[in-house]
Amino acid sequence: MKGMLDDIKILDLTTNLSGPFCTMTLADMGAEVIRIETPAKGCWSRQAPPFINGESAYFMSINRGKKSVTLDLKSEQGKEILLKLATTVDVLVENFRPGVMKRLGLGYETISRLNPKIVFASISGFGNTGPWQEKGAYDMVIQGYAGVMSITGHPGEEEPARVGYSVADLAAGLYGALSITGAIRARDRYQKGQYLDISMFDCQVALMENAIARYFATGKIPGPLGNRHPSITPFQAFKSSNGYFTVAASTDIQFNSLCDAVGLPDVKDDRRFLTKANRVEHGADIIAIFSTLFKQKPKEYWIDLLEKNGVPCGPVNNVQEVVESLPVQDREMVIEMDHPKAGKIKMAGSPIKSSLTPVSYRCPPPILGQHTEEILVSLGYSRDDIDSFKTDGVI
Repeated sequence: MKGMLDDIKILDLTTNLSGPFCTMTLADMGAEVIRIETPAKGCWSRQAPPFINGESAYFMSINRGKKSVTLDLKSEQGKEILLKLATTVDVLVENFRPGVMKRLGLGYETISRLNPKIVFASISGFGNTGPWQEKGAYDMVIQGYAGVMSITGHPGEEEPARVGYSVADLAAGLYGALSITGAIRARDRYQKGQYLDISMFDCQVALMENAIARYFATGKIPGPLGNRHPSITPFQAFKSSNGYFTVAASTDIQFNSLCDAVGLPDVKDDRRFLTKANRVEHGADIIAIFSTLFKQKPKEYWIDLLEKNGVPCGPVNNVQEVVESLPVQDREMVIEMDHPKAGKIKMAGSPIKSSLTPVSYRCPPPILGQHTEEILVSLGYSRDDIDSFKTDGVI
């Protein structure tokens, strides 16, 4: 069975994380992704530790299923090859700073004249319009600008905290992949491509929906709540006698079940805790009661007890515990691939599970320039041309 995007070809001019994650998501869905990298060094992420037999684990984790072509886009011959390649693809994805592609002579206006049906997606820190478009941006910079760090961490702590993984990069990559698939659908309907402008900042503002809604509803500026939820109590991590576990009693039924399960029926009948709003208002009292109780026994005891009584809960796993867990194995969320240099490598798999067009991991992350000659030959270049390009440093 073919993948969702088996007939789609993508030209990948991305670097770092947001763009490569976007194009890898599309590759998993069946698209042919041709990744353009600078000769000699390639993408910056190839130099990021840790390494497996000289190959970056960081790079490999976000570039499976792609072909690697080295090309000097600052040379006239390199631009010529790129433009020729752009006429053969459905999608071009880039995440240079705004204006770079246009200065190289490779902007949307130029590419779309050659290929009117192309979907041209730009991913950048603050978008290609607006007063902040020239600002440089990495994940933590965006988390700061978008307010994410202001609501992350524990109350009373002076130092702000970033989300533990690159949420700004990854969200932009996912919104990018989503918008590209939508634009392909529109292209097929209207027989015309379009330009997509994805801002990491915009994506984080969108994902701050709850905090922004609370601000407009109350006029109060949200701050960090630690493990608590702003609208539900108890909904957080608690300390047991041997570590932390989570409890998420969102509904009245779940809260009543929690109280009955742990032998505190009087708590569920307390007028301070009768409704969800009451429990949020008196959250400190609830947390004090359950914190004292949960410290008395190990987390395994509490998780088993609460699960039997229909109360959502679970352990706070470390990474090793996550990758060794039964659901990860059962749903193939860790995959193994044979890399020509790194050997057998493991990485997180795709969460997209589809009955008719399943994702596929067709090839391991590419070695730098592994497919350069293959792609040039497909464009009609001769062996002499390719040798000349190598001599001139174009590839």
